[in-house]
Amino acid sequence: MLQIRDIIWGLLFIGCAATIQVQITPTQGEISVGESKFFLCEVVGDAKDIDWYDPSGERILPNRPDIFVSRSDEATSTLTIYHANVDNAGIYKCVAKNGDKEAQATVQVKIFQKITFQSAPSPQEFSEGDDADIICDVVSSPPPAIIWKHKGSKIQVAKDVRFRIMGNGHLQIRGIKKTDEGMYNCEARVMARGEIDFRMIKVVVNVLPTIRARQSEVNATADVGNSALLACDADGFPEPTVTWAHNNIVLETGDKYSLNEDGSELVIKDVKKVDEGDYTCIAKNKAGEKAEEVSLNVFVQPKITYLNNQTASEFDEKVILTCEASGDPTPDISWSFENRVFTEGQQSLDRNIVVRSHARVSSLTLKNVQFTYAGQYLCTANNSIGQDNQQMYLEVRYAPKILGPVTAYTWEGNPANISCEVEAHPGASVVWFRDGLQLPSANVTNTKIYNTPTISYLEITPESQNDFGSYNCTATNVMGTESKEFLLIQAEVPSSPEIQQVEPFSSTAVVEFEEPDSMGGVPIIKYRVEWRLPGQAWNGRVYDAEEDTTRITIVDLKPETTYEVRMSAINGKGEGERSPASTFKTEPVLSSETPPPIAATSMARREPSAPKLEVKVQNRGNSLKVNWIKQDDGGSPIKHYLVRYKAKHTSHWKPEIRLPNGSEYVVLSGLDWNTEYEIHVVAENQQGKSEPGILSFRTAIEPTTIPDAMDGVSGLGTGAIVGILIVVFFLLLVGVDVTCYFLNKCGLLMCIAVNFCGKAGPGAKSKDIEEGKAAFTKDESKEPIVEVRTEEEHIPNQEGGGPTEPNETTPLTEPDGKAVKDDNTKGETEVKNATTEVKTVPNEAPQTNGNESKA
Repeated sequence: MLQIRDIIWGLLFIGCAATIQVQITPTQGEISVGESKFFLCEVVGDAKDIDWYDPSGERILPNRPDIFVSRSDEATSTLTIYHANVDNAGIYKCVAKNGDKEAQATVQVKIFQKITFQSAPSPQEFSEGDDADIICDVVSSPPPAIIWKHKGSKIQVAKDVRFRIMGNGHLQIRGIKKTDEGMYNCEARVMARGEIDFRMIKVVVNVLPTIRARQSEVNATADVGNSALLACDADGFPEPTVTWAHNNIVLETGDKYSLNEDGSELVIKDVKKVDEGDYTCIAKNKAGEKAEEVSLNVFVQPKITYLNNQTASEFDEKVILTCEASGDPTPDISWSFENRVFTEGQQSLDRNIVVRSHARVSSLTLKNVQFTYAGQYLCTANNSIGQDNQQMYLEVRYAPKILGPVTAYTWEGNPANISCEVEAHPGASVVWFRDGLQLPSANVTNTKIYNTPTISYLEITPESQNDFGSYNCTATNVMGTESKEFLLIQAEVPSSPEIQQVEPFSSTAVVEFEEPDSMGGVPIIKYRVEWRLPGQAWNGRVYDAEEDTTRITIVDLKPETTYEVRMSAINGKGEGERSPASTFKTEPVLSSETPPPIAATSMARREPSAPKLEVKVQNRGNSLKVNWIKQDDGGSPIKHYLVRYKAKHTSHWKPEIRLPNGSEYVVLSGLDWNTEYEIHVVAENQQGKSEPGILSFRTAIEPTTIPDAMDGVSGLGTGAIVGILIVVFFLLLVGVDVTCYFLNKCGLLMCIAVNFCGKAGPGAKSKDIEEGKAAFTKDESKEPIVEVRTEEEHIPNQEGGGPTEPNETTPLTEPDGKAVKDDNTKGETEVKNATTEVKTVPNEAPQTNGNESKA
């Protein structure tokens, strides 16, 4: 069965035997831009040529790059459009020719644009506050409809006037905010084809940096090696970078500057004055940049730059001292001399001292120059940062000036020094004269002269009345000469002290007196106080005269007894006349066996009065000697004194010190330096304790150096001193050994003599005594054994030679004090400093105490 298609082609073949027919497949075409497509032109009949023509009517040549024509056989030809674009749209024609026969067919090619996003970049960045234009360029044919979405919802431009869809499909956001940041959906639709496509666009909102300086002004000190820290804090999005600039130069980390990791802190090393100024902190990000100024103020400590020593002469009209100083702020300059401080203006009532300052220069003007102006002057420059001090010396040249007392007292045979103290610059030479003759002279042999840099001493030993009188001291230097007369006056014994009153107690009395009207020209060194019962011999005691001594206590008086007392003063010349006797009566004390009557209760025995205290500093400043003066003993002998002390700043008392009744002082050692102490001394008798005598005293400041004078006391080193002590000790041992050899026949020498020289030892001479050690031997009898032995006696205070209290080891003596000698020794054996002790020991019985059987 034939196919319909074959029938059709057969009919066409028969019909075309006389004509040509053309057919294009497909009959129409739609091509998307960028796509490629071909069309087949089929010819029925015999055709010699088959050609294609473009929409403009031009024949399409075979070699065109965008449209390609090829003929595969005699009846077909292919048109291929590569990568179509809108310009390729139109009607294409296929023409077949054979001689004068021609046939053609056409096909309409339509080119359409699919949805294409030409520009929709992501992310897109904007600065906060700008009018943002979010780009989304979409093309298609026909043109697409654009829809914008944010956070999954369509943007309703009618509800928010800040949003607007532009004619080109862009989304505009007026005054964009950080909250507008996020993902935006640009969606394109072609309704005719139901085509849809979209792009997600990330919108980033950058925030302009904000910047704040931690300190708008920073202060620093120059030239002391200090650093300065300048800091600012920046914020923004994205995180801004921070840089610093000074004088339009960007600063980087190096020898002078250092920056921390984020650049927010700038450290300026070793600050100098030239570093002062404004520094700019710059914060920059994509949104822009901001800057902030930080001022660095550099202050400079004062420094004295000019100060020189000066020289002037006494009575010059004036001398000007100049001091210059640098610093920022400008320093104030002042002057000081000794304990005086000179500032701006006149400094003395006589207008002789004037200070004037201008800018960084100060001048001290001294008018009518005096020799007392000489010395060290201190210039002080001071500002809010610190201060600087420097000294200068003003040298004043002046003629000699003789100072000191013009009188000296002595007596015949007693040397005296007349002191001529000279102040002069340059130093002066000093000469002594007596009656116009320079001393010492051939006629005057009892004078000597000793000179120091500032004092000349004339030592005179008067031999007669003629040596008393006037002596002249003359000092000379290049500036002039000065002379002064000195008087050597015969000293006298002092006049008598005047007894003001006597304050009696039961066993003591305090004598209050005034110093003699006349000292005799020399100091009083002692006072003699004498007292007695009326009509009896005077008892007395000499007391050292200390400074401001006006009270003396006499002791060991009898209660309720009338006494007379008188005084005299003693100086180097001798003892003066005695004062008139004063009478006083000691306080009564009732017997303890008899109860006191009511009327006499106040006179009964009682506690002693508080001792009166005095303090003396020992050689070391942290040791004190506390003396006390016994007052009224209350009618009973003082048993002891109780001493306690403590530092005032603490509440803890040191352990109490108990001293016997005859004590008059206590030495407190090892005290803390520069500390105030409180000392209590209490007297105690049988009736009780007195009120404490109280004294406060501050110890000296601890010395930091040992004066050179101490070193000069001994020129010997430690090794030499130790060597001397060893030699002295050795000689002492030799002396003792020699003494023992001759007196006791013992010692090292005696041992050498016996063992090496064959000398008889002490045993030969005292054989009988040695044999006597066993006078009775132990046997079977029950008789006691008698042992005789000698013990060396220890006699205290041998050097003193005083008598000792007899005891069981003291030799018996005759009435004349000599030791009794044993007649049986016949002078052959002499036992010195020894006693004979006889001890009886019963045989085969416990030994009894030796003290009970001594013979």
